[in-house]
Parts: sequence; C-alpha cells; structure tokens
Amino acid sequence: MTSKLDKNKSTGIETKKRREPISSTNLLLTITICTFIGMYGFAMLMWGGGFLNPQQFFDLFNNNAYLIVISCGLTIVMIAGGIDLSVGGVIALVTMVCVVYLDDKGGSVVGSMAVALGIGLAFGLIQGALVAYLEIQPFIISLAGMFFAKGMTTIVSSVPRTSGNEAFLVLKDFRIVLQNVGSYAKNGNFIPAKIEPGVFVALGIVFIIFVVLRWTRFGRNLYAIGGNHQSALMLGINIKRTKFFSYLLCGILSGIAGYLYLLHTGAGNVSNATAAEMQAIASSIIGGTLLTGGVGNVIGTLFGALSLKTINTIVVASGLREPYWQSITTGLMLCFFILLQSVILSIRERGGVKMVMPKWLRRSSSDK
Repeated sequence: MTSKLDKNKSTGIETKKRREPISSTNLLLTITICTFIGMYGFAMLMWGGGFLNPQQFFDLFNNNAYLIVISCGLTIVMIAGGIDLSVGGVIALVTMVCVVYLDDKGGSVVGSMAVALGIGLAFGLIQGALVAYLEIQPFIISLAGMFFAKGMTTIVSSVPRTSGNEAFLVLKDFRIVLQNVGSYAKNGNFIPAKIEPGVFVALGIVFIIFVVLRWTRFGRNLYAIGGNHQSALMLGINIKRTKFFSYLLCGILSGIAGYLYLLHTGAGNVSNATAAEMQAIASSIIGGTLLTGGVGNVIGTLFGALSLKTINTIVVASGLREPYWQSITTGLMLCFFILLQSVILSIRERGGVKMVMPKWLRRSSSDK
C-alpha cells in the first residue's frame, strides 16, 4: 500500500517537473537572438573601435527605427501567409507629401503626422480589401501598390525636397542624451550617447504588436490562418476579416515608418527607402518568420533587423566598402537562415530536437 502511494507521489512529481517543448516560433527566436549577440560580440573582439562605442550600438536603432516598424508590419502579414511589397513605396510617398504639406501648405507637425497615418491607412484599406474580400493574389496587389506609391511620389514632386519648417526641425533635431553613457574623444572630452525619439516609437510598436500576437484573439487567428487555412476555416475563424485587418495594420505601420524616416532624414525623395520592403522581409525571415505562415515573433523581427544591419556594418569594417558586398552578404545571410529554418523544423517534425523555454516565453499551441 505504501509503495503504491509512493509511486503515485513520484508520478505526480514527475508530471509537475515535465516541461512543454519549445514552440517553433520561440526556437527560431532564440536562434536569432543568439546570432545577433554572437555577431556583435565577435565584431567587438575582432575590430573593437566603433563597435566598442555605445553610440554605434544606439545608431543601429537610430538609423533603422523605420525598418523595425515596417518589419513588424510584414511580420503580421507573413504570419497570416501573405506578403506586402508596397511598404517602401508608401514610405517614400509619406516623406514627400509631408514635406510639401509642411513647407508649401504651411502645415503643422501634428497635421503632417495625420497625413502620414492617412496615407498608410488608405493603402492598408484598399490592399486589404482587394486581397481579403476579392481574393486577389497579395503579391500582385502589393506590387501594384508599390509602383503606384512611387509614381505618386514623383507627381507630388519630381525633385528631392528638404523641409525647412521650424517646428518640424525642432522635433527632428531633438535627441535624448544619456549623460552617463558614451565615449571619450581624442582630446579627452566625454561625448554622451544620443537616442532619437523615433527609437522609442519603434520599440513601443514592437511591444504592442508582441502583446497583440501573444494575448489577443486576433493574434491567435493570424497564427491559425497561416498554419492551416482549412483548419482555421473549420474552427469558425473569419479568415477574410482577419486578413483584411492584417493588411490594414501593415498599412498604418508603413505610414508611421514613413514619418520616422522623415524625422531621421528631414527630406522627401522618390528614392527614399529604396528596397526597404526587401530588407523588411529579410528581417522578418531572419527573425524566425516563415514565408509559409503560421510561425513568427516580432521580438525576433527586431533582432532580425539588428542582425541584418550589424552584418552590413561588419562588412564595411572589414574593408569591403563597395555596396555590392553588402548585398552579397545580405543574400547569403538570408539563404543561411532560410536553410537553417528548414533543417531545424524538419528535424523537429521527426522528434530529433527537444528543448524547453522559460514559462514567460511560452505560447499557445496555435503557433507550433
């Protein structure tokens, strides 16, 4: 009798200690974070110099706040099994329209922000409706949106414009100074590190999208649709509405990214954010988002964007300053992560990889 009770107690203890296996999303997230830390640590050991300067690390965020935001938008769409190629064109259109509005129309800063959101919202509404309700291929629709946005940018102004609006310039030049973090110049003066306000906007958006994907019904529906379209339909999920809102949200984030780009550069130009959509897709994939849908995490997307820009900085630091070397390394890095994802997920399906994650990072089974 005693041995039987002991056996039951032992079984209970084992059940409590048993941990659920890491999901595909969190496994790929872990790989991305480790890759970024490894690359940056390697660069600090090999080249030192700028990589040891805190300002260079913060500049990864300062220079790429817009990329982080549109990558979040692409992650949302890609989790649901879609794609959006118009985000770069929307950014260029937003920058040009806002500059013309501020300088030629005497617009206000708040008004220019509303204009940026309105442009993004319009693209999200139209593209979302065409993809979700008319069931037109998202690649074709978003490609048309990209060409339309670029064409409209040229119509608004065929020459580059730089904003001279005083109120806007005050906001553009504003920096958050970290008095106790920085580096020393050659003359011995301490130079504190500076962060642009757009960085906090980008990180805030990452946090909000993370919460939406992890704890809301909309987020669960995105994973379900991307994971198995037919199963999602059988579960009673409104697939068309979910897809529509994914493109709508991506469009709004594109408008926000356009304004962050303008805050960073202060200029409107048809060549602004050229190939940004490709970089955003690459950041999402490096961050663990699958092109087939159903797997992804915006925290991974954040580190994917940082990893992408870090490898470009490493290429320049190594003496390969020609632009094509950055394209080559980006392509190789993207291929490596796609291959890595395929191999790991294939092994997991055969039961060859068993890992666990901390409780606070676990997701529901819908993203497996």
